Amino acid sequence: MLTVEKIGGTSMSALNKVIQNIILFEREGAERYNHIYVVSAFSGVTDMLLENKKTGKPGVYHRIAKHLDFHDMLDQVAESLKQINKSQAELGLDLELADWFITMRLHRAGVYLDNLVNILASGYVSKEGILLAAREILASIGEAHSAFNLSNILQHMGLTTSFVDLSGSEDHHPLTIDQRIRQSFKGLDLSNRICIVTGYTKGQDGIMREFDRGYSEVTFSKIAALLKPKEAIIHKEYHLSTADPGLVGVANCQPVGFTSYDIADQLADVGMEAIHPKAAKPLEINGIDLRIKNTFEPAHPGTLITKDFVCAKKRVEIITGSDKLLIIDVYDPLMVGAVGSDLKIMQIFQQHQISYTFKTTSANSISLVIWEKDCNQRLVKDLQNEFEKITVEPIALVCVLGSNMDQPGLLAKSANALTENGISIKSGGFALRKVNIQFLVAREDFKTAVIALNAAMTA
Repeated sequence: MLTVEKIGGTSMSALNKVIQNIILFEREGAERYNHIYVVSAFSGVTDMLLENKKTGKPGVYHRIAKHLDFHDMLDQVAESLKQINKSQAELGLDLELADWFITMRLHRAGVYLDNLVNILASGYVSKEGILLAAREILASIGEAHSAFNLSNILQHMGLTTSFVDLSGSEDHHPLTIDQRIRQSFKGLDLSNRICIVTGYTKGQDGIMREFDRGYSEVTFSKIAALLKPKEAIIHKEYHLSTADPGLVGVANCQPVGFTSYDIADQLADVGMEAIHPKAAKPLEINGIDLRIKNTFEPAHPGTLITKDFVCAKKRVEIITGSDKLLIIDVYDPLMVGAVGSDLKIMQIFQQHQISYTFKTTSANSISLVIWEKDCNQRLVKDLQNEFEKITVEPIALVCVLGSNMDQPGLLAKSANALTENGISIKSGGFALRKVNIQFLVAREDFKTAVIALNAAMTA
């Protein structure tokens, strides 16, 4: 049975486990073929090339963006990648070939980047377009490296593999992302091989322009939508759990067996991505089920996400949230009875390309919650120019999620769990369908709030 599977960066860094727990696990002979593996870069590699996803520590890209010499930092990346190669030689990696491959790729990238820097220095073209192109070039390196290495190791194990390089470093044809994927798989007999595919896909529309660091899941999703397997699989270093084990303790949570794409969207909205929401849509639309599996527990079935799943029993499925948010309160006494106050706010947010996670209103104020990293002084100033008073405060959001949890008293039970733990609720709300009840609390209460809700909902 054909599967399309995506392997995350942390999992890829434990390459021996990937081979044993994913590619070979409970598969013999021909069963090992007819599988497509879309791979992320090894853990930390894209951080070196672009910036650290969590801390924002600058990588090679930021040297280019600040008109600084980037070659020394790119050389450091080369050495780091060769160290990764060296560590994988014991798995069967052809070290000489792997080092040549990454040297060649980085040299070509350096030439392209030098040309972009020279064009940028001329002042004749848009800075934004040039820097986006630089991000695309840099991002492609990590996935090309990891896909080449895995393919090479499997070949030396006697398996028939195809290295499907969607990064297009030598292809100058102006293909879209979808066209490149279709072209790469056209005429490829999947039944007698393992396909190792780069998570980065080159396209004239630029995969990072819309999806940024979520691009590997988008590649995975588009391949699945094209080939239509019964099930698509994402391998991560953890289970999708009823709550964050790091907050509530491993003993106080468990893997989620089944959920819906709707709940996956709710999770993504607060930063706990089972899958990038824009990557989920092609799967959902094409009726392809998605399974989230833990790389390090291969016998566990993981979480199956389907379009129409509704829990048979009324219950809360997941407790989640984030403390990396800000609340922006927009106050103006002229709002009451006036039509279009919220439209003005949304137009300003749109100008700054900012989406909100939570919104509530009263007669004279509208409060919106956004990611702290998205806030800037220009946004606040633009709001101040239109409204009387703008207040910005750090905030945390905790959520109670479930595909079938609409039952009398749930809101009261949730609020009471927070109150009994001395937590003041700053705001709260839910939409009509009641798949997500949200509470705003002080940042310092975030962990306590998640623990309290988890204890109350699983009691």
